[in-house]
Amino acid sequence: MKRSNKVIITCAVTGSIHTPTMSPHLPITPDQIAADAIAAAEAGAAMLHLHARNPETGRPDQNPALFRQFMPRIKQSTDAILNITTGGGLGMSLEDRLAPTKQLKPEVCSMNMGSINFNISGAGAKISEWKFDWEQPYLEMTKDFILSNTFRQIEQAMAECSAQGTRFEFECYDIGHLYNLAHFVDRKLIEPPFFIQGVFGILGGIGPDPENVMHMKATADRLFGQDYLFSLLAAGRHQMRLTTLSALLGGNVRVGLEDSLYAGKGEMATSNAVQVAKIRRIIEELSLDIATPQEAREMMQTKGGDDVGF
Repeated sequence: MKRSNKVIITCAVTGSIHTPTMSPHLPITPDQIAADAIAAAEAGAAMLHLHARNPETGRPDQNPALFRQFMPRIKQSTDAILNITTGGGLGMSLEDRLAPTKQLKPEVCSMNMGSINFNISGAGAKISEWKFDWEQPYLEMTKDFILSNTFRQIEQAMAECSAQGTRFEFECYDIGHLYNLAHFVDRKLIEPPFFIQGVFGILGGIGPDPENVMHMKATADRLFGQDYLFSLLAAGRHQMRLTTLSALLGGNVRVGLEDSLYAGKGEMATSNAVQVAKIRRIIEELSLDIATPQEAREMMQTKGGDDVGF
């Protein structure tokens, strides 16, 4: 992989997995998402991975109008790279998932590299009373849910997003997803450098074990040589130890309330910035430096923050 003395910290601000009942600190409204994202950037995040939610119920929502309520505000307040999800909320159509990226034309968007069983039903196992009636059925339906990212869907998404100069955070939930990415590289549908985000700890994907991190990195090294940047996110309690391993291996890291609601064992994170500040402290204690947004742009070769649609 491409090695650098600088570590890119990505912060995934709200996501589509955790529900409002799980944490009072999960940002839901455009105001909350903007404030949390800006604070995360100030704490050291060079890139912000963004979802939107219905401000009344907290349900994941890909309406581009919702993204327009917080994207310009974040851009005006920070130089961070803004990265829009194309995963959206579970069960959405590809057209709905792509709509915000196609309208707002960000520097970066996420790109899931394969279909998987995606089971998050256990996330609500200890909850007996829910704030909103959509939450429990949303989680329970994932016992019989496939997160669809077929080759046709991926090719369509790559073509439409690449045409506007948007680069990708390639989310790889298993080793086979690296080979799916290599297929599109071989067809020259995408150009390096490839920002590969290894996703560990989702039930249905690769397990959150250090040995699996080493295996994923070694496989990516074989497939992509020095044409890629490695980054890592890990679900729940695995977040900090595996992101630390990524930094030690010369890679990059992703934290945020999308991936974990906690700042430590038994300690709920009161904001995204808390997690960013923690991983930053760890990185700097390892005698590594964090990348500024501009340095991250150079590493990822994005089009720049001025060439967007918001």
